[in-house]
Amino acid sequence: MPADPSTRPARSPKDTFITVYGRKPVLEALDDPSLQVDKVILADTARGEPVRAITAAARARGVQVQRASAHRVKVLAGNGRHDQGVLADVVAPRMAPVAEFLDALGPDRPAAVLVLDRVTNPANVGMVLRSATAAGLDGVLLPRRGVPSIDPLVIKASAGVAFSAPVLRASTAEEGCAELRAAGFAVHGLDAGGASLLDAELPPRVALVLGNETDGLSGAVRAELDGTLAIPMHGGVESLNVASAAAVAAYELLRRRT
Repeated sequence: MPADPSTRPARSPKDTFITVYGRKPVLEALDDPSLQVDKVILADTARGEPVRAITAAARARGVQVQRASAHRVKVLAGNGRHDQGVLADVVAPRMAPVAEFLDALGPDRPAAVLVLDRVTNPANVGMVLRSATAAGLDGVLLPRRGVPSIDPLVIKASAGVAFSAPVLRASTAEEGCAELRAAGFAVHGLDAGGASLLDAELPPRVALVLGNETDGLSGAVRAELDGTLAIPMHGGVESLNVASAAAVAAYELLRRRT
């Protein structure tokens, strides 16, 4: 049973915005009319023509510009080298904590979700978001811990799709899996030792979990699984890259839905 929304703490900005940092990415976000930019924050030390261009673009769109210390900008960007003294918070309209997603879903509607369990390569995360969105999945669970945040590397790998992807948030992958199971999802990990994904009987609500690039599914997440499924391999191939596996899984879920 989903928790009463009125008893939940206020949503974290990290579950609402994608923070873009660096002068070129911030200016590109401001120049994209499809994106809603909440605010721009400039370091007190940021000067020069690129900064003037960012300020002008923000004012033209009615976006507030704030000044902060260079250290504060680095902390907010979560990156110590590449923020260039500027960041922007971009609204991610389909990002939500798992609990809010489940409330909106209701008790009976079918749904298909991918879960990333300690996937560490930003390019893989971006490509998973792109494939899942293209396949029309209901969500991709990106835990706040153990998976890269949606940064310019993830955005680039997703070809910009990350801004509009159906991103679900939980503290950890195992916590998110537990919430999904409690809401009636069958949660299966993708693992070479499982039965074939292509032949498995799956219920209307299903979540497929993709593990770490090197170590696969974590022990903590395995404890929350209903079982494991495998993508059939031929020609002596032992496994697929996690982003490729996610694309296969996403379109298998789409095939079943349609």
